[in-house]
Amino acid sequence: MSERETTYVEALREAVAQEMARDPSVLCFGLDVDDPKAIQGTTRGLVEAFGPERVFGTPLAEDAMTGVAIGMALAGLRPVHVHIRMDFLLLAMNQLVNIAAKASYMYGGQVHVPLVVRAMIGKSWGQGAQHSQGLYPLFMQVPGLRVAAPTNPHDGEGCLIAAIREDDPVLMVEHRLLYPHRGPVPEAPYTVPLGRARIVAAGRDVTLVGISHALIDCLRARRYLEAAGVSAEVIDPIWLAPLDLSTIAASVARTGRLLVVDNGWTSCGAGAEIVASVVERLQGERAVGVRRLGFAPTPCPPTPSLEQLYYPDPRSIAAAAFDLVEGRATGWLPEERSDSLEAPFRGPF
Repeated sequence: MSERETTYVEALREAVAQEMARDPSVLCFGLDVDDPKAIQGTTRGLVEAFGPERVFGTPLAEDAMTGVAIGMALAGLRPVHVHIRMDFLLLAMNQLVNIAAKASYMYGGQVHVPLVVRAMIGKSWGQGAQHSQGLYPLFMQVPGLRVAAPTNPHDGEGCLIAAIREDDPVLMVEHRLLYPHRGPVPEAPYTVPLGRARIVAAGRDVTLVGISHALIDCLRARRYLEAAGVSAEVIDPIWLAPLDLSTIAASVARTGRLLVVDNGWTSCGAGAEIVASVVERLQGERAVGVRRLGFAPTPCPPTPSLEQLYYPDPRSIAAAAFDLVEGRATGWLPEERSDSLEAPFRGPF
């Protein structure tokens, strides 16, 4: 299978284009999908290729349009509904949680809701309290919903294709700071199977689990730790529901320490679930040290100075992992490296 390098944005766009070409029941709609800027480019060219009957913009009516998407799915179509920001999925919670997730169960498997919901998360450009939240733990808890949080272009394309082909509703979590990232992607269509995590860097002293863009920060933190003599194993969960706990638990059984870095609040979050599940699995086998990092317990701030305090970064992740390995608060904080800085985000669209 031949590969070439492309961006996360192009990988998402290509996934939908390939599936729409393969399957006439696939369609794509949502706020501004047909706008010239095309949701940062992720829907560019789709309306020209497949026409306004299959690719179209919608009113600013999240609840109503999610209901339309569910109706389409029940009628045999495979809609990809672009919500832009995850914050405003809250307006469609009844549709997603009580209808889409439960329809197959309530009707004894006689119906399915093959719906894909795309939603962005993450800091950037001072978007603040109502435009930066990572609310995917709300959906991880609901049986019947699948949740993907791919970190690189390869997994972005493969997860989205798998989501479109899945008969249950899937939430695609897309951190906006991942969009410009580049990586190898096969030319032929492929899927990233549900419920399989990946060890992206081997290590012996501590296991770092990074969710979505937090994985990038964990890999940067690994460089700091390596310079301090600490070997960190880094895991990308890829799918949050179903969640591959076996891969994570096996790593922690080897290292004896687990640090989970989330793109949300630590209370009742994805990190809390991973830590609790791993400890539950390993109890009686070995003692493990655990730690969670995530948002500070306030709404998301808009200013860069507050963002530096609010969000985990490679240095704070490295410091937390170092303390975990040492078994005490050391006060160690590595000096900043230029190769651990994020390129600035240049606007919402």
